[in-house]
Formats: sequence, structure tokens, C-alpha cells
Amino acid sequence: MDQSNKGDKPMDKKDEQLEAYRRQNTGPGKKMTDENGTKVPDDEWSLRAGKRGPLLFQDYHFYKKQSHFNRERIPEKVVHARGFGVYGEFELTESMKDYTVAHFLQEPGRKTPVFVRFSNFIGNRGSKDTAVDIRGFAVKFYTEEGNYDSLSLQFPVFILADAMKFMDVTHAAKPDPKTDVPQATVAHDNFWDYVVSNQESAHMVMWLMSMRGRPRSWRMMEGYPINTFRLINKDGKSTFVRFVWKPKLGVHSLLLDEANIIGGFDPDFHRRDMIQAIQNGAYPEYELGVQLIPVEDEMKYDFDILDDTKLWPQEEIPVKIIGKLTLNRLMDNFFAENEQSAFNPANLVPGIEFTNDPVLQGRSFAYRDTELYRQHSANIEDIPVNRPITERNYNYRDSYQRHRIDTDQVHYHNNHTAENTPMETPPQENGYTHYPEKLEGQVTRERPSDSFFDYFSQARIFWNSLSPAEKLDLIESFSFHLGSVKSKEIRQKNVEMWANVDQEMAAAISENIGVLPPQSSHVQEERSYPSLSQLNSPHSAATQRVAVLIGNGFNEDVVQVLNTLVKNDSFVDIISEKLGQVESSNGTKLDVTKSFVTVNPALYDSIYVVGGKSINQAKFDHHISDFVHMQYMHLKPIGIAEGAEKYMVKPMDGNLDGVIFAADGDFESQYLEALAKRRFWNRTEIKTM
Repeated sequence: MDQSNKGDKPMDKKDEQLEAYRRQNTGPGKKMTDENGTKVPDDEWSLRAGKRGPLLFQDYHFYKKQSHFNRERIPEKVVHARGFGVYGEFELTESMKDYTVAHFLQEPGRKTPVFVRFSNFIGNRGSKDTAVDIRGFAVKFYTEEGNYDSLSLQFPVFILADAMKFMDVTHAAKPDPKTDVPQATVAHDNFWDYVVSNQESAHMVMWLMSMRGRPRSWRMMEGYPINTFRLINKDGKSTFVRFVWKPKLGVHSLLLDEANIIGGFDPDFHRRDMIQAIQNGAYPEYELGVQLIPVEDEMKYDFDILDDTKLWPQEEIPVKIIGKLTLNRLMDNFFAENEQSAFNPANLVPGIEFTNDPVLQGRSFAYRDTELYRQHSANIEDIPVNRPITERNYNYRDSYQRHRIDTDQVHYHNNHTAENTPMETPPQENGYTHYPEKLEGQVTRERPSDSFFDYFSQARIFWNSLSPAEKLDLIESFSFHLGSVKSKEIRQKNVEMWANVDQEMAAAISENIGVLPPQSSHVQEERSYPSLSQLNSPHSAATQRVAVLIGNGFNEDVVQVLNTLVKNDSFVDIISEKLGQVESSNGTKLDVTKSFVTVNPALYDSIYVVGGKSINQAKFDHHISDFVHMQYMHLKPIGIAEGAEKYMVKPMDGNLDGVIFAADGDFESQYLEALAKRRFWNRTEIKTM
């Protein structure tokens, strides 16, 4: 078996279970067979009647090979089709036994294997990672009590308040039904017509248009299950809860221009980033936090805690950190594990339960029903990646893809022959039990409370909480997407709608998209929360991608800088005119890992400009100048080695913030500090060589 994804880590219980299903087809002495075990005599030429004759139908080797290939694909997911999964473990750091009987949340130090799938909402399987989009962060906990699925987005709020509208918003966000254009973007009329016609979407669309809609990496993205759940303790006491995943590296994003460039140059940017981190041993880590509200405080706030278009402000309802998620193993097979993985918010364990959250109630039906269609079988949980690690005894039978061989004669409940086994488990023995919530009222389609009609207060709080740079970025993103809307009426209606969030913001957008300034003004809400600005997120130089632009004849001090970068967990690419090696003035050689024609400046968090000699010096210098210009325009840190100053010219009316020169001294520490800062927001246009 290929051990490339294993490292030196011992297997957890899920990994041990999967080992029984792993097969290796290559190796010394391995003979090709068909799936029936028959050895294949020729896998290149089909059987025919004579050298120039027609194919023979009796060539069952060809028939089996081609017919299996014809059936290799299954329908992609309606939403979240583009995804990538990895394995890891969750370690509890603080007991939750006062709030829940969930086994994996009882004892600090307990580790639970997990499978995590990151995904984009709109695009198809072949779309780009860096699209402005809603992203999934789905975690399958393989607990001792069965699987618990936690399905998050990178935003704490959703685009609708009732699951009834899910089909409508998805139809509106997907490509035009006539042309199937555009792919993986909401820069078109249908989506913005939906938004202005369903204004409960305002809050989430603010998050989507902000930097949060363009994460730098899945490793730098928060995850919010968005729904309100209940925790139930051993005494039957209920506590409302929302969960949040917080990345160790902080929350960081791409600029709009970067995201568009990267999407064309490397549509697999996020999955490549995840693969690189795990293979390098820089395992992505996230803290699991909970926000808790006692049942008696349900109506305490100026928002309804069951409304998924509203966040629970962390400044008012603090986040309690209870555990750590570490992603440390790649999949063995993309189709078997990623494409066949199925998540369901109704996969719960004792101690975690639904509330009357209208979106959650609908999701509990939608996810399993979708997979029943995709995989043409009721045996979804028999697929290895979905299979729980706990013992399973049930009376379900048959359907497509049935691999389990049930040998019992009795397959019904209430029986004498098998002493009524498998038997039920009462609540006192940790059988799943439902909270005995008192329900009363008439059948209705009314909204749960009046606060469901408040579309703009929290959207304005979000705006108030952003830094000036984040506000400018958000206006640019709105202008980019609404600027692609053909209907001037829809553009105008959107400007009027967004004036409810901020009148000046809407006026700036109107000027950019060619419509009249708004007549209305924003709601009266002046609160702001520091937790909503990602500029307040942790910053680090760790795992930043650094492009070293280098030729022959470089100074020996460069090697020390590279060692320092690697020691501080930066990912370094040596880039030159061609692959091979470059040599210092003292004979030290470095392996070139990328050439200028295979990379783009937008792929890197920073550049270290060394320069040097090249066969085609003018072309070499031109490439470096292109890198310098784009990195400066994208506000990224730039390191300049001694002798490479010619590539950076200070503008007369600008500044060189974040440009670190080795000639100024103390280069390594200053450059690492600049790497950690990530962006320098007050730059102006730069002139390059």
C-alpha cells in the first residue's frame, strides 16, 4: 500500500477500518486481470476478424473495459460540487459534560477521527477554487456513538431564513438556464434580481462581497455551521448552541484581482495549497468554539436566535474554545473518498439535537434525499468513507450497492425467534433521546418572530465593523459583480437596497455601475464588533508562499535568508529563467523549482528579489519587474537583496511600506515581520524598471 499520505503517525480507528478496503494494483509481479479475476492477454488492441477486419462482439475484455469506463461518473452534487477532502483528528481540550452527554465531548484529551470536505457552492466540479463564493467546511466526526456531521460555511449567516427558498436562490445563483453562462460567479442578472427581490439576503451578501468571500486558503478560513442546535446534558437540561471553527493561522483573503488571476492560472489553488501544507507537515489546525445561550434567555436579544440570517455577536455571546482540529492525512483516492462522501446535518449523536430553526428543519431532509439520488442507493453509509467506526445492527435490507451480507433469518422488529434483537436502547443507557420541548399553536406559515423582518440592522453592523481598506474592497467587489448586470433597472434597485446598509457605500457603487445615486438612507444602527474585521485576526509568517527571484552570481548571504525562511515555516519556491540550478559567486548551487513561464506573481504571498545574471538578461529583468509591479499593486511584502535595488524605484508621490532592503540592515527579522503583516494598505502606484 502507498504510504505517502501516512507520515509516521499511528493509525486511528477510522484509518484502521479503511485499511481493509485499500488495494494496490501495481508492484513487482502484479498481473493485469479484469474485475472477474481473469488475466488480460492484451489491453491495447481489440479482437477483430482479420488484420483489417471489423471488431468482434465476443471481445469481452474490450466490452468490460469500455462499459465500466462508460459508467465511471456519478451525478455531481447540485451545490458544493467542487470539493476536496482530507482526514484528521479532533482533540477535546475542555469538557462539555455540564452541557451535553455527547461521548466525544466528555473527557479532555479524547481524540476523534474526522473527515473534512472543503467545497464551493455555485460552480461545477471543473470550476475554479478562488471564485467569489460560499464555501463549505463539512466535518464528519467518527465518534464511538456513530457519525456526527457538522456542516459549516465560512460565514456565520445564511442567505435565507426558511428552507423553502433554497431551490430559488440556487436557481438564481447558477448559470443562465438558456446559455449555461456564466460559470462559478454571481456576476449576472438572475442572482441580483433575486437579491433585490428577497432582501433577507442582504446580510449574507455583505459577507459574500467582502474579503470573506475570497479566502487565501482553506487553512485561513473560519467555519460556521450557521444553524442553532441544542445541547442536552445528563439531567435533560437544554442549552442553545452555535459552533465555530477558528483557524490557527487567522482569517486571511485574496484581493479581487488576485482571485480572478489565480482562478485562470491555477484553478486548483486551494486544493494545491492544502496538499502542500499536509505533505510538508504544516498540518492545518482549527479551534472549535461554542456560543451558548441558556433556554431561559432565548428571547433576550434584539435578534431571533433561530434566524440564520442573523449572527450571534461574539462580543455579546462569547466563544468558548473546547477543542482542536488537526488535518494530517490526504485521501488515497479522490473518487472513492471525496466524491462518494456524504454529509447530513441529521447525522447526530446523543446530546446534540435540532431546534426549530426553519433552515435546519429543511436541511434535515434535503441532504440525505440528494445523496439517495446521486448514489442510487439507500446504502450510503456502507461506503467506506461514510461508514461509522461503531458497531451497527439494524433491519435495513437490500438496495443497490449492497456489500454487507446479513446472515440473520429475522429482519424485523418485535420478534420471538431472535429474542427481539437487535433491541432498542433506552435513554438512560445513552440511546438517542429527543428534548421534550412543549409545542403548541395553530398550523401556520407565519415567520417565527418579527425580528425575521429586520434585514439590514446586522448588515449595517457588519459594515460599521470593517476597516477602511475592507470597506473599499467591498465596494469594489459589489461594483465588479453588479457591473456585469445588464438590466439597468436591477442595478438601480440594488443601489436603493444597499443604501439601507450604508448610503455612502451605495452612492459609491452607483457611480461605478452607471446608475443614479440612492434616494434612501441607511438604518439607524451604529454598533460595531471588532471580531467582524479580519484585520484583527492572528497574523503569522508561517506557511506563507515566498517566490525567490534569482539568477547566477548571487551573494552567499541569500542562502542564510532562505534557511531563515524555511526555519520559520515559510514555503519557498526558487524561480529563475529555466529549471536546473543557479550558482552563487562562491560556487554554492540552488535547485530551481519553478521557471517564470510556469508561475504567476499572484500565486505568492511575497517575493524575495535577488536578481543575478542570465543568458537573456533583458528577458530575465523583465520577468522580475513584472513580479515586483504586481506584488506591489497587491500590497504584499517585498524583500530586496543587496545588488537588486535597481528593480525597485521609489515613486515620487508614494511610499515603500512593506518593501524591505537588505542594504538597510537587520533584513531577516524585518522581512519576517513584513511577511506576518501580509498587506500594506496605504501604498500608491509604483514605478518599476
